Amino acid sequence: MNDDQLLRYSRQIMLPSVGIEGQEKLLNARVLIMGMGGLGSPIAMYLASAGVGHLVVCDFDEVDLSNLQRQIIHSSTQRIGQNKAESAKDTLLQLNPDIKVTALTQKLDSQALSHQAQQADVVIDGTDNFESRFLLNKMCFQAHTPLVSGAAIRMEGQVIVFANHGKGPCYHCLYKDDAEDTATTCSENGVLAPIVGIIGSIQAIEALKIILSIGKTLESRLLLLDAYTMEWRTLKLPIDPHCPVCS
Repeated sequence: MNDDQLLRYSRQIMLPSVGIEGQEKLLNARVLIMGMGGLGSPIAMYLASAGVGHLVVCDFDEVDLSNLQRQIIHSSTQRIGQNKAESAKDTLLQLNPDIKVTALTQKLDSQALSHQAQQADVVIDGTDNFESRFLLNKMCFQAHTPLVSGAAIRMEGQVIVFANHGKGPCYHCLYKDDAEDTATTCSENGVLAPIVGIIGSIQAIEALKIILSIGKTLESRLLLLDAYTMEWRTLKLPIDPHCPVCS
C-alpha cells in the first residue's frame, strides 16, 4: 500500500482484527453485487469506501425518478434514464478512484452468472425478485462461493449468509418455488427509505467479515428487522432435506 492508501484506510487498519494484512485482503478481493437499487446502493458504496479492490456491479435497469427516494448511489436527477450499473460505477469511482469497478449492464443468463460467481470471493444479492434470487443461489452453490442475501420491504428487512461449503442450507431452503413475488416487491407494497440502508449496510459488513475471516457471520442465521417496533430477531435456518439445490 502507498501512503495515500494507508491514510485513506487508517481507521480500519487500526482495528486489531484488520491491520495491514486485512486491508491487503480487501484490496485483493473481488465482490459481485447483483442489483444497484436500494440494497445495492449502500452495499457498493461502503465496500468501495472500505477498499475492496474490484467491485462487479450488475443491473440492466435504468434510473427513474421513483428510485431516488432510496437508491442513494444514483446521486442526482441528472442520472434519470442512465443504466443503473453505469451510474453506480460513476459514483463508486468518485468515492474511491483507486479501486476497479466493472459494470455489467445486461441481464446475466445462467452461464454468465456462473462465470461471475466462480470469479468472485463473495456474491451479494440486492435483487428484488425470486427468479433472480433462485438462479443466483444455484450458481453460488455450484461455485462454492459465499452468498450474502438481503431483502427489505415496508418497514421490515432480513439478512442471511449462505457459506456454500456443502454443510449448510441455501436460499432455496428458505423459500420454495411457489413463493409469490407480488407479496415481496417495493413497487407493490412500498418501503421506508432508511430500511434498505440498514439492511444493505449489514450485508456490506457481512461481506467484509467473510473476506477478512473475522467475527461470527450470519451463516445459516436469518436476521429479521421490524423497524416499526425496532425489534430484531435471529432464527437458525435448517437444511431442507428435500431441497432441489443443496440436499
